[in-house]
Amino acid sequence: MSEPRLSAEAKAFLEALIGAPLGDEGLWLEALTHGSTGESRHYQRLEFLGDRVLGLSMAQWLFELGTGDEGRLSQRLNALVSRDANAQVAREIGLGDHIRLGKQAHDDGGRESDNILGDVMEALLGAGFVTHGFPAMSALVRRLWGDQVLGKVGQSKHPKSALQEWAAGNRRKMPEYQLLERAGPDHAARFTVEVRVHNVGTAQASANSKQAAEKLAAAEFLRKFG
Repeated sequence: MSEPRLSAEAKAFLEALIGAPLGDEGLWLEALTHGSTGESRHYQRLEFLGDRVLGLSMAQWLFELGTGDEGRLSQRLNALVSRDANAQVAREIGLGDHIRLGKQAHDDGGRESDNILGDVMEALLGAGFVTHGFPAMSALVRRLWGDQVLGKVGQSKHPKSALQEWAAGNRRKMPEYQLLERAGPDHAARFTVEVRVHNVGTAQASANSKQAAEKLAAAEFLRKFG
């Protein structure tokens, strides 16, 4: 059996994305490959590396912008490197069309999964770091995340923090979060969470991760009762 190779379409997509020849094509193939394919080389190791590349690139950028104290910078950083933010960037560049999935993951809608899109986006940064170095990937981050950094992402208070402050300010017990349901396969899981404030009420929300569901539930609670 022949070794898998990058398709012509994927190669053209990646070269246009990074603005340079790929170098080690096998590394980029690995970055696009989901574990559901059964292949020994898939994106998880590169995702681990790319997560750090993204974090350092973003931290340096926010530091240069010179806005906010450490707490404010950390709040923005966490929002800008979150899975939601990464998945948004991946959708904007059309990354989903080039991800290599096994049949089941494909049938389960893996190309639209925030988890997979965000992870592969980080894996591409990892592959780019290995083949082209940090300055090239930092420049890519600034190009792809520009709208989010220069916009409002991460500038408003996190809903869970806002709900805690609301509860304290209204002399209520701290919010309690409960996972009501986890549905779907690992690569396309759906979490439903309920948040409760004693003697006030409850709110529920669903998302592709438990953390995202808690965030949405807190926002919904504040909408209903805040």
